[in-house]
Amino acid sequence: MNERIARLRKESFETRPSISIERALLTTEFYLENGGKYSVPVTRALNFRNLCEKKEIYIGPDDLIVAERGPRPKSVSTFPELNCHSAEDLEILNSRPMTNYAVDPKDIDVYREKVIPYWRGRSMRDRAFAQIPREWMDLYEAGCFTEFMEQRAPGHTVMGGQIYRLGMEDFQAKIAEAQTKLDWLNDPHANERNEELKAMSISCDAAILFARRHAELAEKMAASETNPVRKAELEKIASVCRWVPAHAPRDFWEALQMYWFVHLGTITELNGWDAMSPGHLDQHLAPFYEKGVAEGTLDREKAKELLSCFWIKVNNTPAPPKVGVTAAESGTYNDFTQINLGGLKRDGSDGTSEVSYLVLEVLDELQLLQPQVSVQISGRTPERFLKAAGKVIRRGSGYPSVFNADMVIQEQVRVGKTPEDAREGGTSGCVETGCFGREAYLLHGYLNTPKILELTLHNGVDPLTGKQVGLRTGDLASFRDFEDLYAAFVKQLNHVVDVKIRNDNFLQRMFAAYAPAPFLSVLVEGCIENGRDYYDGGPKYNSDYIQCCGIGTITDSLSVLKKHVFEDRKVALADLVKACDDNWQGHEELRQFVWNKTPFFGNDDDYADSLMQRVYASLFEAIDGKHSPKGPTYHLNMLSTTCHVYFGKKLGATPNGRFALLPESDGTSPSHGADRHGPTAVVKSLGKMDQVKSGGTLLNQRFLPSVLAGEEGIEKLAQLIRTYFRMGGHHIQFNVVDSATLRDAQKSPDQYRDLLVRVAGYSDYFVDLDQYHQEEIIARTAQEEF
Repeated sequence: MNERIARLRKESFETRPSISIERALLTTEFYLENGGKYSVPVTRALNFRNLCEKKEIYIGPDDLIVAERGPRPKSVSTFPELNCHSAEDLEILNSRPMTNYAVDPKDIDVYREKVIPYWRGRSMRDRAFAQIPREWMDLYEAGCFTEFMEQRAPGHTVMGGQIYRLGMEDFQAKIAEAQTKLDWLNDPHANERNEELKAMSISCDAAILFARRHAELAEKMAASETNPVRKAELEKIASVCRWVPAHAPRDFWEALQMYWFVHLGTITELNGWDAMSPGHLDQHLAPFYEKGVAEGTLDREKAKELLSCFWIKVNNTPAPPKVGVTAAESGTYNDFTQINLGGLKRDGSDGTSEVSYLVLEVLDELQLLQPQVSVQISGRTPERFLKAAGKVIRRGSGYPSVFNADMVIQEQVRVGKTPEDAREGGTSGCVETGCFGREAYLLHGYLNTPKILELTLHNGVDPLTGKQVGLRTGDLASFRDFEDLYAAFVKQLNHVVDVKIRNDNFLQRMFAAYAPAPFLSVLVEGCIENGRDYYDGGPKYNSDYIQCCGIGTITDSLSVLKKHVFEDRKVALADLVKACDDNWQGHEELRQFVWNKTPFFGNDDDYADSLMQRVYASLFEAIDGKHSPKGPTYHLNMLSTTCHVYFGKKLGATPNGRFALLPESDGTSPSHGADRHGPTAVVKSLGKMDQVKSGGTLLNQRFLPSVLAGEEGIEKLAQLIRTYFRMGGHHIQFNVVDSATLRDAQKSPDQYRDLLVRVAGYSDYFVDLDQYHQEEIIARTAQEEF
C-alpha cells in the first residue's frame, strides 16, 4: 500500500468506534414538527431529506472516496424509530469490556431529555412487544428462536448493476412514468402507490443533495489548499460528487463513489444492521477499469488506491449497537458488507477479471475487519483465481470465504428465479442467497433445533427453568421406539416454527405500515414498477429466511438415542435424560461411552449422516413454502453466525456428551471434536445434504498453518474445495491458526490486536471476542492433514 493508504488504514484501525446521536436528534426534531402531516412513506422520505441536508459531513485530508456514516470516521448512528436505546444502554455500550463504543456523557443526557421521551412507546420495538403473544415470548425467552426484527430493520440488501447504468435523475424519470400509469378508476391502492412513488422521488432528491454538499465542501477546501496535488484531488472530488449519484457514473472513480453514496443513503435512511452490500463489485467495476486503462486515464496502481480508499470507508462504518439485554453482550463491529468476486455473468460466462485480482490484493494488504470478501467458484472459474484466493486464505484472517456459484444459482432457480437473474445474484451477509438488485430477502432470526429436541425429551418443559413452553408431546415412557420419539420431535418442531412464522408475518406488516424505506425501494427492481415499498412486496422477488442452528449437535444426540437407547438397549431413555439433567455430574462413565462409541456426523458415516438428512428434511418440510403476506416465500438457511454460542447458553447438557451451556455446533459444521477423520470425511458427510433446497449453508474448517504450506498446500486446498462443490456444497471457509497462538493472544491481547479469525459468516479480531466465542473457536477441530 502507498503512504496515503497506510495513513488512512492506521486511522481506521486505531480509531475507537463511537456513537453519534446526531441522526437521532434530527429525526426526533423532524417528527415532533411533522409527524402526522403526511403519509407514512412521504414522512419517511422527508426525514431522509432532512438528514441529508443537515447531518454533519466530513472529508479527510487523504480521502479520495468521500462521505462517512456519522460526523467522523468510525462513528455510528442510532435509530430510535426502530429501537430506542435507554440511557442505561448507552452507558453499557460505553463501558462494556469488549466491542465498546465511545459515548459522550453529555450525549446520554441529551438522549434522556429529548430522544427517549418522544420515541418510548413509538419505536418499532416498543410497538411490536406491546402486541406479541405470550406463547411466542415463552419460546423466545427459552432460547428456541431469535427474531431479527425486534432489534432492527429486516433484510439483507444487495445492489445489482442498475446503479452503474442509471443516476437518480434517471430513476426519477422512471418514477414519473410509473405515476402516469396508475389506474385511479380501478385500482383501490392507486393512492397508496402514488404516495410511495412520491416518497421515492423525494428520496432521489435527498441523495443528490447529500452528494452536492460534499462537492461544495471539497470546492471550499480546494480554494484554501496550498498543495497543488491535493488541490487537484479536491477539485476532482467535487467534480465526481456533482455528477454522481445524480447521473450514471462514467469512470472507475465515479463508479466507486456512486456505490458509496447509495450505501450510505440506505444505512442512513433506516438500516439498523442490514448487511448492505455491493454484490458483484468486480463485475460492476470491470468495464470502467478496462475503459480507463484503454484510454490511458487509469492504471492498475491508481485503481488499487481508489479501491483501498473505498475499503477503508466500509471499515469506518461499524454496526449499529443493540439495545436491552443484548447491549450488555459483546457483539461485533462488523456490519456484514460482503463483496462477491468471480462467479458467472448474466450470460453464463466466467465473471472473473483483473479487478477480481485487485480486490484480493487489497483484502490481503489491508487486513481490516470489513468489508467481507467471498469468492464465487463455478465450474468455469479459472484455477489461477481459486489458487490466488487460497493464498489469501493461508494468511489466516478467515477471508475470503468460498461459495459454489453453480449451487447458488440452482438454489435460486429452484424457488422461481430465471437463470439469468440467478447468475446476477449471489450471497450476502454470512451465506444468504439472493437475487441482487431484484429481491428483498428478509432474515427472521435463528431456530434452535437442539433446544426443540430438549423440549421433546421433557414433554414441552424447559428443563433450565421448569416452565412449560412447548407442546406436551408425551412423557418418556410413551416413546416405545425411536420412531415415536422422532414423531414427537417433528410435532414440537412444527409447533415452534408455526408460532415463529405467525409473529414474523405480524412484524413484516408492522414494517410495511410504519417503517417503509423509499430510498432503498428506488434501487431495487420492481418497487417503482409496482409502486410498492421494499418491505411491502415491491421487489421482483421476495424471500423470507429462517436460519436453522445446531445440525451437528442434534444429529449426534439422535444418533446416541437411536443406537444406544432403542437399538442396542445399552442405556434406558430415562437414565440418559437424567444424566443430561444432571449435566453429566456423576455420569462420566456414561458420557465417555456415548462420546466414544457413537457414530457422529462429519465422519462420512452413513448411520449418523442419514440422521442428519432426516433432520434436514424435517426442517425443510416445516419451513419451506410457508406463507408470508407476500405468498409462499419462506425458506431455510443452515447457519448460526454466533447464535450457536447464545443458544448453547440456553441449552442443557445434550445426549451426545456435550455439557450444559456450552456452544452448539455452528452452521452445518460437525460438533466440536466429533469430526475425527479429517476434512475430506467432513465434506463427504455434508455432501449428503441436499443443499439446493436451502438458501445457504455454512461450513467452518480449521487448519494448522503447516497444512497449507507451499504450493502443495494451496493445491490440496483447491482440490478440497472443488471436491466439496462437486458434491453439491454451498459454502466453506477456513481458520488457519494454531491453538498456541490463540492461547497466547488471550494472555497478551495487546500483542495480537490485529489477529483476525473466522467466527461465523464473518471474520473478527480475536481479542475483541468474549471468552465464550474465543473458546468456541479454540474448540474447533484443528485439521493436521487433508
